Amino acid sequence: MSASKLSLMVDTNPLLGTWKLKAYVVTTAAGERATPYGENPTGYLSYSADGRMQVIATAKGRIAPASAAPSENERVALYDTMFAYAGTYSVKADKVIHHVDISWNETWTGTDQIRLFEVSGNTLTVTTRITDPANGMETHYAVVWEKIASTC
Repeated sequence: MSASKLSLMVDTNPLLGTWKLKAYVVTTAAGERATPYGENPTGYLSYSADGRMQVIATAKGRIAPASAAPSENERVALYDTMFAYAGTYSVKADKVIHHVDISWNETWTGTDQIRLFEVSGNTLTVTTRITDPANGMETHYAVVWEKIASTC
């Protein structure tokens, strides 16, 4: 990436930096609200000037396995209480497209995950509407992030 293109991206990209997860809310078309990662999930989302992104998040208060070799049930519980992926990204108006290179859920690897976003002050809200494969219902996902101040 040329220095001038990198400079323009840094000056105009509101997503740049690291964001701390504040809320993850799922609402069905019927109005049912859920917080699958709890009321206080933990996680980070980073967008870099070189066009890469990465995200990892977990439910607050996950149970540690009883030993270094988790049981099948413990592995399932750990998998079900996290998400993580990384790749490149592109921004178009109020959309960010995550071009997934690697993911905790292999069905996402190699896909484009399209999200709407809004930045208000130090808050980033990322939303998407999809048909939930588990129940066939239209579902709205809203993930709220807070900008972390740079330490540099």
